[in-house]
Amino acid sequence: MPRAGLSRAAVTDIAVELVDSAPDGFAGLTLAAVAARAGVAVPSLYKHIGSLAELRRAVALVGLSELLRRSSAATVGVAGPDALRALGRELRAFASGHPGLYAATQVAPDLNDPTALALAQVAHDTVSVVISVLRGFGLADERCVDAVRATRASVHGFVELEAHGGFGMPDDVDRSFEALLDVLVAGIGQLART
Repeated sequence: MPRAGLSRAAVTDIAVELVDSAPDGFAGLTLAAVAARAGVAVPSLYKHIGSLAELRRAVALVGLSELLRRSSAATVGVAGPDALRALGRELRAFASGHPGLYAATQVAPDLNDPTALALAQVAHDTVSVVISVLRGFGLADERCVDAVRATRASVHGFVELEAHGGFGMPDDVDRSFEALLDVLVAGIGQLART
């Protein structure tokens, strides 16, 4: 019999709280930690979630859904450089405010895994927001993937370095992030012209 008050959604919520608050974040997510937080033994979780892999997918789905919501909201009504800057700022804010959920969004779902279909759909929708932003630069279709990867790698690299103490100089990190966005805008603009 499932424990009263415990459900698949409750187990996922506990895991989401853990990945955003635990030092090891998403990488350190375990069923034992979730069970301890829920006040149950690990076998009790299997009534609600089939495996750690399934729980990780559920957490990633929460993270990607929130990232999709926030990215969409940040870029509505703006285009071109303004949209790219808004997207970059929102990605950074999400990574800073929800480091575990942000980490969960960084693994591409296995498109051959039928249990990952919902995750794959939300991942596709999230990338579609980025593509829409980048199309505002007049990119040719064949350059969109390059632009998405360049944008993602740039912003991700910055937020990862920032999160792990990689910027030790006393200069203003916010100013440096805005400079990164300027470089991205110029680079995507150049990519659109080639």
